[in-house]
Amino acid sequence: MEKTVVLSARLGAVADMVTKNNRVLDVGCDHGYVPIYLVQNEISPKVLAMDINEGPLRRAGEHVKRAGLSDYIELRRSDGLAAFKAGEADTLICAGMGGRLMGRILEAYPEKTESFRELILQPQSEIASFRKRLKEMGYVIRQEEMILEEDKFYPVMKAVRGEWGSLPYEEELCYRFGPVLLQKKNPVLIKYLQREWASNLELKEILRKAAGSGRAERRLEELTGEMQALKGAAAICGYELTP
Repeated sequence: MEKTVVLSARLGAVADMVTKNNRVLDVGCDHGYVPIYLVQNEISPKVLAMDINEGPLRRAGEHVKRAGLSDYIELRRSDGLAAFKAGEADTLICAGMGGRLMGRILEAYPEKTESFRELILQPQSEIASFRKRLKEMGYVIRQEEMILEEDKFYPVMKAVRGEWGSLPYEEELCYRFGPVLLQKKNPVLIKYLQREWASNLELKEILRKAAGSGRAERRLEELTGEMQALKGAAAICGYELTP
């Protein structure tokens, strides 16, 4: 058997959110490292790994075979949940793709999505609108982490069927920064806020120098709103952002 797979911080956070002994479906499995990790570490007894592209799926198959886990990991070519049958897995992993695409995958087959006990999600873009979309679909975020890896920030969340209820903070702040991350005063979230603040300060100065341009004025107005949101999130986390 191949040596135990070691995951990156981002993928490790994804795998660690899986409830132990759940059967797992990994959509967009890429090279198959997360399924291998889940089985090798006895987190999941059975994993279905799917990908829309033949190349990654073939490489995943090679890795699974080399690890001696062909009896525990099944590979299937599929566009989203198309080749999945409701009831085959308890946990859905969907990681490493844009929030809009991820939302489309979840909404394409509602009866299949609703058959999972939990969704482990790691959207790469459009995070705020993705959190809002989850809420509209009837899912609540029970757990969330933010990972800093290779100078990039990644949210990783566990969602289950349920209502958000009354939000602890302003609605837009919850969508943009995550109610769980805000409540926990997540230290990586604070780093993210600091970096965004510094970047916006630089941009604000550039826009001020371009005063008189209608486009610059509009962007400056947008930027002011963005910075207010950053300041509000930082205040919740007990941190003050200053010029």
